[in-house]
Amino acid sequence: MSANLQSNASPGTTQPLLELDHLHVRFGDTVAVSDVTLAIQRGERVALVGESGSGKSMTALSILRLLSDAQVSGSIRFDGEDLLGKTEREMRGLRGSDIAMIFQEPMTALNPLYTVGDQIAETIVVHDGVTANEARKRAVALLGRTGIAEPGKRVNSYPHQLSGGQRQRAMIAMALACRPRLLLADEPTTALDMTIRAQIVELLLELQRDEAEKRGMAVLLITHDLNLVRHFAQRIAVMEKGVLVESGPVEQVFASPQHPYTQRLLASRPERTVVPVLPISPVLLEARGISVDFKTKLPGFSGWFHSGRFRAVADANVSVRQGETLGIVGESGSGKSTLAMALLGLQRTVHGEIEFQGRALGSYRGAEQTALRSNMQVVFQDPFSSLSPRQTIERIVGEGLALHRPTMTPQARREKVISVLREVGLDRTVLQRYPHEFSGGQRQRIAIARALVLEPRILILDEPTSALDVSIQQQVLKLLAGLQQKYNLGFVFISHDLAVIGAMAHRVAVMQNGSIVESGEVEEIFATPAHPYTRKLLKAALDH
Repeated sequence: MSANLQSNASPGTTQPLLELDHLHVRFGDTVAVSDVTLAIQRGERVALVGESGSGKSMTALSILRLLSDAQVSGSIRFDGEDLLGKTEREMRGLRGSDIAMIFQEPMTALNPLYTVGDQIAETIVVHDGVTANEARKRAVALLGRTGIAEPGKRVNSYPHQLSGGQRQRAMIAMALACRPRLLLADEPTTALDMTIRAQIVELLLELQRDEAEKRGMAVLLITHDLNLVRHFAQRIAVMEKGVLVESGPVEQVFASPQHPYTQRLLASRPERTVVPVLPISPVLLEARGISVDFKTKLPGFSGWFHSGRFRAVADANVSVRQGETLGIVGESGSGKSTLAMALLGLQRTVHGEIEFQGRALGSYRGAEQTALRSNMQVVFQDPFSSLSPRQTIERIVGEGLALHRPTMTPQARREKVISVLREVGLDRTVLQRYPHEFSGGQRQRIAIARALVLEPRILILDEPTSALDVSIQQQVLKLLAGLQQKYNLGFVFISHDLAVIGAMAHRVAVMQNGSIVESGEVEEIFATPAHPYTRKLLKAALDH
């Protein structure tokens, strides 16, 4: 089954900028994309939506010819030229300058050995032929336009020194550096809070307006964020299991979806499944007066030198009871993840007091400290970079057991791994497979299984659903809620998505510039926010 996505041509234009004609993408016997026909005009904004593994990213990667192990058939024409017939050298000339891509997982797309400024400037030098000094100036300007504070300083940062949202913005700056004619945006706002999402949408629209009379940049937006689609795209194409099942103008499809899958997708919204915490529930984790400092650097005559300290978290107070979820919200770079790592005892320069079950973290030694680690586990924002690509799923999930339960027999360990995989909706057939063989949603389930296998008391969840489409997000949230109720877990749930926090959290702490500016019961804070920043976040969420 296929759907033909046609377009209303721009005035005076008869030939689409991009044409996919009966596109098929196959990996051996596995069909990733089947018979997709799609056309995008110059200056047009088309959204491609669907569940993880539906073929959205495979479609985009096939356009740039970045699927080296795939068999691609059909036709891909860009400005009338057949891309499948071009040499690799010719494709390198198109990538970045005429067709650019914002990748979904910036930590794997950015080179860890170079500053983000160097990587953006290199793209500009290679494709525009300007001087290194001019390229650097443009890199700083682009970082500023994507919403990164102090771009003149951040241009010297390495990817690991940036938050997830800042890395995503750096990726966007790199993709836009040469003003491409076609932008393939694969989840470009995944790691961004609502206010920055609005900035990025406006930036893309502004660039289109700037280029309207020159190149007319078109955008193929791949996303699970249906609100973003509603506000940004002109047309929408819906994919399920590699097939284009429905397409049309955004207003028409949102108002009257025809295909059952589209109907189900549009109906997917986070549902509040919070079970009240008993008054007698003990406090598992408590932190008082937490501050975290990082050394800052500036260039000197003989290289880099330390110039002072940057306070990433300032005087934070939080607590989590058994069976309770504490939500932490705020913009990217506000200190959410740094606070979480401090709670886990994974930050060096931490001031204040942190207690687990009434005992200071610093008092745990030797075997007790090992037991403490097993009781406090974390699920990271980016499952692809946190799962070893060289290890099987059995080895990844069972690694904690090998370390913390050394007396378990190999057979007992395997049965425990199978059991926890079953808890997260996966079966034993995944044991000998590797992370790259799974979709983003499946990888996040594996990451959750790895954390749960040690039966922890506290689970730190750092943007666990940010990379997932709405239907898979809903499944993972239900999974987490069920696991919390079954095992009486305490959650620290970090997210920029207020709808997710509203569905999952009992209490919420709002962070801005390293400080908790407001905290309390979720329903009370959302109904009557007291702080101007909280009101700003909630307004952005409603507008979005």
